[in-house]
Amino acid sequence: MQAVILAGGKGTRLRPYTTVFPKPLVPVGDVPILEIIIRQLKKHSVDEIVISTGHLAELIEAYFGDGSRWGLHIDYVREYKPLNTAGALGLIDNLRENFLVMNGDILTTLDYSQLFNFHIEKKGIATISLHKRESKIDYGVIEMTPDSRLDKYIEKPAYQFLVSMGVNVLNAKCRDYIKKNESIGLPDLMMRMKQEGENIYCYPSDCYWLDIGRVDDYQVAQEEFEHNKRQFLPDEQ
Repeated sequence: MQAVILAGGKGTRLRPYTTVFPKPLVPVGDVPILEIIIRQLKKHSVDEIVISTGHLAELIEAYFGDGSRWGLHIDYVREYKPLNTAGALGLIDNLRENFLVMNGDILTTLDYSQLFNFHIEKKGIATISLHKRESKIDYGVIEMTPDSRLDKYIEKPAYQFLVSMGVNVLNAKCRDYIKKNESIGLPDLMMRMKQEGENIYCYPSDCYWLDIGRVDDYQVAQEEFEHNKRQFLPDEQ
């Protein structure tokens, strides 16, 4: 299996941690978050990884090298201008027919093999992994009628949404929908392909998932990893 990891961002929401480190090298416990991901991917038979770099690319390439330390092969493509989350796919020449593409800053127990097999079974151009997320509103929410009378008064409601986990499976045909050197995000690419009649599937999962892109979530990830390290890295002693 092949995986593309998007690691070119500046990590501005995670400052000051990312002032001198690229976000993929920020440690969770004593392990960089991207190393956790790579070790998980190896367990799911990923034998080739392409890392898309940009900000502080040299540090990422120096740390991970050719991937032999983890028993797989790592190549790199570098974004000399930001290409967003999908534009970098246009730089990769050796994409396999189907491949994982994911962010390099998530802490998860997602079963990558099951996600990939689901995608192959559905035979679509893309599969998006989803997670249920709750958002709480810290105010009393008012709904009113068209003539300004009170309709509903909901104190501090909580809403649930299905959100993208930042882990997808794509078919190499997706490159037909990316213009040369185009800066385009994965959401826009997905909608562009959908509008052209391509089949895009969704894969909900109740696994553990956390995007560490914000300081608050990064602190939660530290605590979760410390108390449940073997959940994320089963081979750890």
